[in-house]
Amino acid sequence: MKKKKSILTGIVLKSIICLLVTVGILYILPVRTVFAAENSGPLTGESGNSTVLQQPGTAQTPEELQELNIANTFTIRYDNGNGEINGALRILLTLTLIAITPLLLICLTSYTRVLIVLHFVRAALNTQTAPPNQILVGISLFLTFFIMTPTATSIYTNAYLPYEAGELTEEEALTEAVAPLREFMYGETQKKDVELFMSVSRQNWDGELDSIPLTVLIPSFLVSELRTAFFIGFLIYVPFIVIDMVVASALMSMGMMMLPPTTISMPFKILLFVMADGWSLVIGMLVQTFTR
Repeated sequence: MKKKKSILTGIVLKSIICLLVTVGILYILPVRTVFAAENSGPLTGESGNSTVLQQPGTAQTPEELQELNIANTFTIRYDNGNGEINGALRILLTLTLIAITPLLLICLTSYTRVLIVLHFVRAALNTQTAPPNQILVGISLFLTFFIMTPTATSIYTNAYLPYEAGELTEEEALTEAVAPLREFMYGETQKKDVELFMSVSRQNWDGELDSIPLTVLIPSFLVSELRTAFFIGFLIYVPFIVIDMVVASALMSMGMMMLPPTTISMPFKILLFVMADGWSLVIGMLVQTFTR
């Protein structure tokens, strides 16, 4: 019984302490007096601007009767025909764009060709992980930015700036932004690839860029980029294969069949690549393969 009484006494004391603390906090807080805003009349909104369209009983025609007299109507005003995007919608569009940016970077730019060719160079040198993947990806990104600079500048000048100035709607700005990308992809796409996908989709093509749907142009561009990248990779492989064959023949003639030819040929391939300034030649010729 004594324990129960002590527990009840403790609970009561805690409740009293909490109540006193709450009252003290409310007492310390400053008191603010709130006054209602002055209103010169029964109208809402700014002074002198009535939201009542017509006074009751003034309608003379059926058309006037269809107009609603609502005291709390509001008007949406657009700035030069372009309304601002809601903040939450702007954040959603930004996050969506960030999510699809890697896909756009890979499929709509020169990134695919550059990265594949650089991987062929590393494989031809037989250096395994030198340079590492991070370095190859970084080089590919910066080369892509360099190659795509004229296209990006055209998009910024013809689409982004007019849209921010209110001269273009969202649909028009999107059309203007896609046009430079279409011209770039079409310049690097072989016609037989376009004809292939147009025939698969059962569409007729008159040979003009404007008549190619974006859903056809993108896969055609990717197939052409793969073909071009592998052809460049083959040309890079040829001199290194010659070195491998010469080293293998020399080892065979000396009877050193148990020694892997690649172990001996790799230093010679690296030496040839360095003496010929291979990185400058490969990257320079690779950039020049794109029509700027």
